[in-house]
Amino acid sequence: MDFKALGPEDYDRLLPYFKNQRHELCTYSLASIIAWRNDYYGPRAAIADGALLIAAEYVKNPGDRHLILPVSPGREFSPAELARLAREAGHHQYWFAPKDYIERHGEGELSRHFSIEAQHGFNDYVYRVEDMAKLSGDRFHKKRNLISQFERAHPEGAVKVAPITPADVPDCLDFLDEWCAERDCGRQDDSDIACERRAAENALMSLSANGWQGIFLRLNGAVSALGLSSRVTGEMGSLNFEKAFASVKGLYQYFDRECARRLFDGFSFINKESDMDEPGLAKAKQSYHPVKIVPSFRLVLK
Repeated sequence: MDFKALGPEDYDRLLPYFKNQRHELCTYSLASIIAWRNDYYGPRAAIADGALLIAAEYVKNPGDRHLILPVSPGREFSPAELARLAREAGHHQYWFAPKDYIERHGEGELSRHFSIEAQHGFNDYVYRVEDMAKLSGDRFHKKRNLISQFERAHPEGAVKVAPITPADVPDCLDFLDEWCAERDCGRQDDSDIACERRAAENALMSLSANGWQGIFLRLNGAVSALGLSSRVTGEMGSLNFEKAFASVKGLYQYFDRECARRLFDGFSFINKESDMDEPGLAKAKQSYHPVKIVPSFRLVLK
């Protein structure tokens, strides 16, 4: 099977495979797959049986190399077909198999071919766009209060939210450098947060070509937050990157609401990705009251 490295130039050619994409994990965003390439990880792609196979290759941790479930506009592959494709591709495992795939095909049938392992830390949080855009009701009282404090502290005219255009990318990249410095994410090039910063940079550099939607916020003229979203399914978009200065009280809550209002027109749900098993991040995601959490599983060939 002929796997080739993926880059921004492949987006238009591969997008038709995602036409009826139904898996609700953020991994199944083509724009995101392409953006997460760096010196330590490389996505690769091959076509087999009318489907797109995506492979993940790792420089430092080759044992983590894996496939994700095949993406096809016309069919879903059975567990037996998954096993055959994995062997033909020279891989022994799939990552990011959503729970509904397992439910449709049955644990019994899957267990004939794979060991099924929960991927803790990779379960995605899903919210209603309407909830995030309006923050109505008592459960969002604290969020609205923080937004009000932010608005009182920054008078009209000090805050500007707008779509990211190619002309804005240099300022957004400078903001990412400052955001990274705030979190000391440059101390180790292959850390999760450093790789995320590189992925956000890749997304910004391919903004107009790879299906990204983006907004940014200027506070007193300086970029202080940015958000980038992409399509997952017909009903769901993913907020793949959302960055804001932690030092500005209420900024994140204000900007998060703006992302929901401006980036998800035509979608019913927002996937805000996983918590990576970080307690603080899990608490923050739970505080926005997800309508569901999409569990992720690893399928290892027997």
